[in-house]
Amino acid sequence: MVEQTVPVYLEYVGTTDAIRTVTLQAQVTGYLAKQGVSDGSDVSKGTLLYEIDPRSYQAALDQARAQAAKDAAALEYAIASHRRNTLMSETGDVSIDTLQQSASTEHQDLAALAADRALIETARLNLDFTKIRAPFSGRLSLSQVHEGALISSTGTQLNTLVQLDPIYATFNPPDTDLATIQQDQAKGTIAAEVIVGQGASPQYRGRLTFLDNNVGRSSGTITARATVENPDHTLLPGQFIRVRLHVADAPNTLLVPQVAVGSNQLGKYVYVVGADKRVEQRYVTLGSDYGPLVAVRKGVVRGDSVVVGNLLKLSPGMAVKPVAAKPLNGP
Repeated sequence: MVEQTVPVYLEYVGTTDAIRTVTLQAQVTGYLAKQGVSDGSDVSKGTLLYEIDPRSYQAALDQARAQAAKDAAALEYAIASHRRNTLMSETGDVSIDTLQQSASTEHQDLAALAADRALIETARLNLDFTKIRAPFSGRLSLSQVHEGALISSTGTQLNTLVQLDPIYATFNPPDTDLATIQQDQAKGTIAAEVIVGQGASPQYRGRLTFLDNNVGRSSGTITARATVENPDHTLLPGQFIRVRLHVADAPNTLLVPQVAVGSNQLGKYVYVVGADKRVEQRYVTLGSDYGPLVAVRKGVVRGDSVVVGNLLKLSPGMAVKPVAAKPLNGP
């Protein structure tokens, strides 16, 4: 048995949720020319995912640019003509009506060129929209379309992209824990650990980033969320997990090896070697696990010699020859 300062955790059952999920849809209509990556791929922001046949949109852009060039030439002529008419009007060689008409033509050609530039921008955007790129890094699901299919800009769903790193761990602490969490939160960041499956050691780490603004009347719980690092993308949205928050440190905590703890219908127990070299069975109240060790809240005291292993061969009052066990690493 060892005595150490150990972290104190509040532990909850929770689920994982994606920070961002997006349904990929086309913004222009056309035939799907290319799927850039395989279904289920991990992609980086900006990766080309799908490409719609761009030829008609390239032609529209070329046409808009040609019209702009034509109208730019007309504007150049209108400006020169109006300048010339202005000079001639000063000598009376051009009427006021002709001067006003040339000014109007210049303004109309200027407006036409502005409209052409807007059409060029629209055509350029539509051409860019033929390439559907990843808006953020994440993992794709199954593609809903195949190459050659006609894609509509009014609702065709191509795929779903989810962000996996970082990922949310959502859980619901009872309102009885709220004061402890808030007090620790006021001191700074609360570390969070995520455990998957039946393991005792955390596989993922993060921090508490959200605590809701109300407690559910029927459940007596509050929604909380931790942001957890997931660089290997092994945590997926929708998984059931255990979340534990590090809210304090407990000094002088007694720890025993987990293999020293037995169990029967009356509860958990350990065997303690007395001064007469006989074992005594003591029922204990356990705390959190710390790797190979477990905290004992009640049932043993400092200085007790706890038997490690072969518990099934022991019985209360049995004489033993104790041998010091190898020390185990704690938290």
